[in-house]
Amino acid sequence: MPVDTYEFYSERLGFRNWRETDIAKLYEINNDPAVMEYFPTLPTFGETGNFIRRMQDMYAARRYCYFAIDHLDSDRFLGFLGLCDQDYSSPFTPSVDIGWRINKEFWGMGLATEGAQKCLEYAFNVIGLKHVRSIAPKINMKSIRVMEKIGMQCLGSFKHPKLKKFPKLANCVCYETTEIDFFSE
Repeated sequence: MPVDTYEFYSERLGFRNWRETDIAKLYEINNDPAVMEYFPTLPTFGETGNFIRRMQDMYAARRYCYFAIDHLDSDRFLGFLGLCDQDYSSPFTPSVDIGWRINKEFWGMGLATEGAQKCLEYAFNVIGLKHVRSIAPKINMKSIRVMEKIGMQCLGSFKHPKLKKFPKLANCVCYETTEIDFFSE
């Protein structure tokens, strides 16, 4: 894929806006029980398309979203990694969240950490954000480890209002990094 396709890239990942052709690819990732272990339901094809259109709209308005990501060496679509506005009711919102969902074939390679670091650099250097947060169920230790590897600090825990009907997932943690913390490391 041509380099000008990407908004930015890390050593191994290209970050871009979404295409309609990504719907089927993300739907496949969304329907892998291992990938979705810490989510209450598996999104339908229609919900996946709606998510992508919402990300396209957010990108057009804000210059960020949960970006579609491609593995540069293999030119394969891997899922998403990026920034998204969160405004549900909690002690930690509204805020800009950093999040990821990656095809499990590419787990264990440090791609989430590498990509999240690059997204934080983009958030602070290009977008001009002052802080970025990340939310995960307390039992999602894989995501929490990534948050810690990228220098985020735990702000506290809370009951996620969108997960009330899912007691296993409802207890969540919020991590944060600030522009000052990011550049002082």
